Amino acid sequence: MISDIIINVSLPFLGTSLGAACVFFMKGQLGAKTQRALMGFAAGVMLAASVWSLLIPAMEQVSGMGKLSFIPAAAGLLFGVLILLALDKIAARLSANSECEKAENSKFKRTSKLVLAVTLHNLPEGMAVGVIIAGFLKGGSDITAAMVTALSFGIAIQNFPEGAIISMPLSAVGMKNAKAFLCGVLSGAVEPVGAVITILIAGVITPVLPFLLSFAAGAMLYVIVEEMIPGLTEGEHSYFGTLFFTAGFILMMSLDVALG
Repeated sequence: MISDIIINVSLPFLGTSLGAACVFFMKGQLGAKTQRALMGFAAGVMLAASVWSLLIPAMEQVSGMGKLSFIPAAAGLLFGVLILLALDKIAARLSANSECEKAENSKFKRTSKLVLAVTLHNLPEGMAVGVIIAGFLKGGSDITAAMVTALSFGIAIQNFPEGAIISMPLSAVGMKNAKAFLCGVLSGAVEPVGAVITILIAGVITPVLPFLLSFAAGAMLYVIVEEMIPGLTEGEHSYFGTLFFTAGFILMMSLDVALG
């Protein structure tokens, strides 16, 4: 049991670290098709996980409210979206007030903003993993070990290109590869921290677990809509990302229904 928890907590961080390691053996950016495939598949997995692993269990845990059982889920979902929106605003202000204001450092400024944005987004993702693990450990719910692993794996896939798009641009503007790799790794380090803290306070959060499950769903939906889906249609139009999005969604839905 403990080993399974460690693996699921570590998977998203591993995805970021592997992506950041691309700086050592790849030149330039990930190919457009590769990025679309990874992002599309991860977005599909995360969207299905938001529904079947988070929102539906959240409503089932308050089924005693009858037709009003959607209220905690709706409130948590909205709160998750608003928190991520606020984090985006904070990241924008921090990068605007950074030392990288000179025109000749514009590329570095854009990259520093990206690092801040990814790091801030990773914290709620880590909490999402912690929340679903806490729900599984609590028992008496429809959250299964397969749901936990599928969610962690989906976030890990999404984190792979995120790690790469942090380390590789930093290297391109003159930073040493080892330091660029470390920056990518550190951007994902907040995820296991957020997950572990959430699990440790599981006893405190149990009464509000339905709200937190839907909060995690809202945070992930924000990332999907704001950060992932736009990338699937950038540049030359292609259905590549859409096909992988569909495949990821079907896979996660099937796992949740078949193994749940």
